[in-house]
Amino acid sequence: MQSLLNYIVWNPDLEIFHIGGLAIRWYSMCWMIGLLLAYLIVQHLYRQEKIEDKYFDPLFIYCFIGILIGARLGHCLFYQPDYFLSSGKHFIEMLLPIHFMADGGWKLTGYEGLASHGGTIGLIIALILYTRSTKISIWRTLDNIAIATPVTACFIRLGNLMNSEIIGRVTDVPWAFIFTRVDMMPRHPGQLYEAIAYAVFFFIGWYIYKKNPNKVGSGFFFGLCLTLIFTFRFFIEYTKEIQESFEAGMVFNMGQLLSIPFIIIGIMCMRRSKTKNS
Repeated sequence: MQSLLNYIVWNPDLEIFHIGGLAIRWYSMCWMIGLLLAYLIVQHLYRQEKIEDKYFDPLFIYCFIGILIGARLGHCLFYQPDYFLSSGKHFIEMLLPIHFMADGGWKLTGYEGLASHGGTIGLIIALILYTRSTKISIWRTLDNIAIATPVTACFIRLGNLMNSEIIGRVTDVPWAFIFTRVDMMPRHPGQLYEAIAYAVFFFIGWYIYKKNPNKVGSGFFFGLCLTLIFTFRFFIEYTKEIQESFEAGMVFNMGQLLSIPFIIIGIMCMRRSKTKNS
């Protein structure tokens, strides 16, 4: 293995700046940027499709709540059910951004653990509720959100990179990162791999949209988004460390197993779009 001096040493500050006693973290900023860009993209798509602003205004609230609740419950139930379902206090920690201390007190921690698969499920449920409320076509809504989703996914993974979390396996590739808050071993920057891939997926989807905007509403973009993101997610897991110890003896880890249904749904939606447009 090469000298550790040949690798990228990664130890950024978790916090960007303070406002009084409130610390603004890079992770939170990346989330906000990703959501803001998706907001602006979908707003542009709605206006291109002559959908009234009154139907767009509540969309962000539905998406934000759905993603947050889904991502949190997904992490707790998929990866740590033995902890969060073991007591009433731990169950409360699953729902509220707090941690109960051994001395009986508690502290505000933020949500330490969000799962992308759970966030996707939460988002889909939220969009179903949104379309029932607004009477806008579910397929049109799913396609519009899917065009913008890779942008948000890209910035979330950049947030993971700034947090030195979801790290890769030990490697000797010359672009390996040494996450000093984790250990001094050179590892695959799996978060960066995903961020770059999701940015590329956005431009692919945007290019197809510009060439054929009439595909919106067929389910094609929703299917394309699911297929690209979760197929890549399945294979990139081979470069990442397992997140929980129970995954050590599994042929496919939890991230891979959860990706398979989304890949199948994505392919089915793209096949449906061909029938719709034929």
